[in-house]
Amino acid sequence: MCGIVGISAESNVASEIYDSLLMLQHRGQDAAGMVVCDSEGNLNSRKAKGYVRDAFRQNHMEKLVGSYGIGHVRYPTAGGAGREFAQPMYVNSPYGISLAHNGNLTNSHELGIQLFHAEMRHLNTDSDSEVLLNIFAHELGKQREIYPKPEHIFKAVSKTHRRCDGAYAVIAIITGHGILAFRDNNGIRPLSIGIRKGNTRDEYIVASEDALFSSQGFKKLRDVDPGEAIFIDKNGNFSSQQCSDDPQLRPCIFEQVYFARPDSKIDQISVHKSRMRMGSKLAANILKQRPDHDIDVVIPIPDSSTTAALELAADLGIQYREGFVKNRYIGRTFIMPYQEERKKSVRRKLNILELEFKDKNVLLVDDSIVRGTTSSKIIQMAREAGAKNIYFASAAPAIKYQNLYGIDMPDTKELIASNKDHDEIAKEIGADWLIYQELDDLIESVREGNPDIKEFETSIFTGNYITPLGENYLSDLENSRIDELKMKREIFSS
Repeated sequence: MCGIVGISAESNVASEIYDSLLMLQHRGQDAAGMVVCDSEGNLNSRKAKGYVRDAFRQNHMEKLVGSYGIGHVRYPTAGGAGREFAQPMYVNSPYGISLAHNGNLTNSHELGIQLFHAEMRHLNTDSDSEVLLNIFAHELGKQREIYPKPEHIFKAVSKTHRRCDGAYAVIAIITGHGILAFRDNNGIRPLSIGIRKGNTRDEYIVASEDALFSSQGFKKLRDVDPGEAIFIDKNGNFSSQQCSDDPQLRPCIFEQVYFARPDSKIDQISVHKSRMRMGSKLAANILKQRPDHDIDVVIPIPDSSTTAALELAADLGIQYREGFVKNRYIGRTFIMPYQEERKKSVRRKLNILELEFKDKNVLLVDDSIVRGTTSSKIIQMAREAGAKNIYFASAAPAIKYQNLYGIDMPDTKELIASNKDHDEIAKEIGADWLIYQELDDLIESVREGNPDIKEFETSIFTGNYITPLGENYLSDLENSRIDELKMKREIFSS
């Protein structure tokens, strides 16, 4: 999962891109990068591993001069985690294109072979983002225009759509010409446009989430449609075109559950309100399955479950309490090298308020359960704090299948729900009982914000993938993740 942003303005944009990346930091903490273009057509760039605040120092910012640019925060889902994988990525032909990508291509291996053998393009990494960049660059080069117009750029995007499978929200600089943004024909990953009045022209922002718009003085214009491309030239002229043969809005529902900020709206859906509805649906399910429950207190596992837990407690008429103190200087808990390290990370991230647990029947609420390792450790902490009984509620349904569209979940075999029923999961994580959100309830909670959406991307719950997959794609992916995990363990233990 990554965060991307692009800004076109009358004056230097580097500081605003920096501020925007800070507000997208929750979407990626492995690396950060920025590229800006000045009036002479010169690119100025900086990218490095680590947090935004570490990647950009004052001496870097002073050199990032340009009136339009793009930024990226990365959490690795395809490819490695070295500096060479940091984005934006660059290719010099045609024009010089820098690209920032959020998502994951499911046919990147086949495309990489095509690029090398048929199109004679060399790839430096195994990143699907580099593949996507080179596919688009090749298609744009085929237009053979020294001064490309929007119609030439949109034609290249159309060709890119036809070749690429999977999820991709993209923002790119075409050096000396402007900023391009486009979204895959299912709109799996989010992308929004904002606008503000400059002195002589309109200024634009495009980003993964719209929560950052108001802090930069932008007003949301709209979401980028699935399959749509927009182009903002260096003078601020805005163009857009539908570039897909069969666009269908099928956004990733897990953005609403976990990834997105609560103050964002994605495809017209308020993340905060959808999480409130998730809490209400979960409360109704508890009353249905456990009408004689003896819950004394509802406690969320911070932060993305807080909204759902508040609404759940209100609907049940039960006290809501904050029982965990989160270390705000530790990032979101992503995939750790191995299980013992993941367990340690929970203790580093959360401290417990014992008085909220002692001698009480506690309902813990989390956004989801993946491996179960974190849930197990938190339940253990609650028991050590003196809780009588510990019940556990997940605002998401059981996660049974690996994600292919930009969320770096473990392979299917490592998912606790892949081969266990609810009672077995409760026993393994140490809960006295466990309740999951029903998938239909989750979909209804989200769809209420935008009834026009007919389908969501829900493959981690159902195993039904909405884009084409190669014959051996799933097994090859699982093997590659196992190999990568082994490598991480070797590095960590050396």
